[in-house]
Amino acid sequence: MAKKHYDWTDGPAKLQQHSVAKHKLLRSYLAAYFPTLISSPHQDELRLTIVDGFAGGGEYEHADTREIMLGSPFICLQAAEEAEAQINSVRTKKVRFNVDYVFVEKDRNAANYLKKTIHEQGYSSRIAKDIHLIHGEFATHAHDIIEQVRKKSPKKGRSIFILDQYGYSQIPMPLLAKIFQILPRAEVILTFNVDSFNSYASDKGGCSTLEGIGLPNIFEGRSLQDIKNNERNWRAYIQSQLYPHIVRSAGSRFHTPFFIRSTKGHGDFWLLHLSMHQKARDVMTEVHWEHGNTFIHYGGEGLDMFKIGYITKADERFTQQGKLGYTFDDDAKKITEQKLHEDIPRIIYADDEGQSYETLHATTCNDSPATSRIYKEVLSSLAKLGEIEIISPDGKRKTAAGQIKGEDRILPPRQRKLFV
Repeated sequence: MAKKHYDWTDGPAKLQQHSVAKHKLLRSYLAAYFPTLISSPHQDELRLTIVDGFAGGGEYEHADTREIMLGSPFICLQAAEEAEAQINSVRTKKVRFNVDYVFVEKDRNAANYLKKTIHEQGYSSRIAKDIHLIHGEFATHAHDIIEQVRKKSPKKGRSIFILDQYGYSQIPMPLLAKIFQILPRAEVILTFNVDSFNSYASDKGGCSTLEGIGLPNIFEGRSLQDIKNNERNWRAYIQSQLYPHIVRSAGSRFHTPFFIRSTKGHGDFWLLHLSMHQKARDVMTEVHWEHGNTFIHYGGEGLDMFKIGYITKADERFTQQGKLGYTFDDDAKKITEQKLHEDIPRIIYADDEGQSYETLHATTCNDSPATSRIYKEVLSSLAKLGEIEIISPDGKRKTAAGQIKGEDRILPPRQRKLFV
């Protein structure tokens, strides 16, 4: 997950703390997500391709502690090895991880250093077998990589694309759309530096910044300069328009658009997780809560997380709205639960037929920082208070969070309370 300003000419590149946090999130996500791909006790193989589009040199020196740390290629390799061992330790029928790794790196020094590190870490015998090294730009090789994934997994195209671009212009939106069109079970973890976009994007030249990344005219004819000149909170305005167009253009059904915080002025950026299935989205949201001291969002707490628009950073010098942002901590969880207690009945009361839990979660989760676990805890509380009913397909009433299933119906209570 390299940055273009990293330098492997004379040894490992320096790694800032906010990038260390990204690596921790990636490892946690893979560890939590691999088990969800083993759907049956009879399954004997997991087919998956992991693509690191900005792989770097594979080894870093922590800028503060001087500790030598392995990069994202080895996080992927080690996470798969650990997950396979852990899963098989509790299974009667063993499952084989059939995983291909595609590591793409543009910088020649970084690409050479990665190959050296692969050898030092004992993986050199796997090069050109399940480890594939590509020296070049990800966008240039993307078509061939997508075809490689499709051939490995023709029906599902199961894959994870780690696209940790330096700024915001190296992954055009049509390329994201192509990934999801051809590979229905793909996931993308995309870095998008919104501070950099706000500072440097422009309308100058024959092709504007937005046209260059495949998002023309998202401001309905207004130029970036006009917005900066006339919108008091132009940063929030730009981001509130930018985000929905990114996910709409990508074509993914589920997404998590949380910020990663930088403590040394490197700028805040989105770490976008895009996928076509809600379980993947829920796993990533759980990981954000797990790393609550690093990640933040600036929207609402319930089912309206993005209605107030995005704030570049919790910095009242720019927005005067610093209090809107909160980390994924215990206080945030309490506030989110309180807001869901208000929001969910409004949705359920709008239709006497109610809706299944799966539908409720799938149609609202993109607009909430809540996990499925938090949803179910709130639904359990509401059911015990008599504000909703949870009915299983066989007609049984439920109140316990741990018993709620996707097919259970969430209904207004027969004796409806006045809800304001």
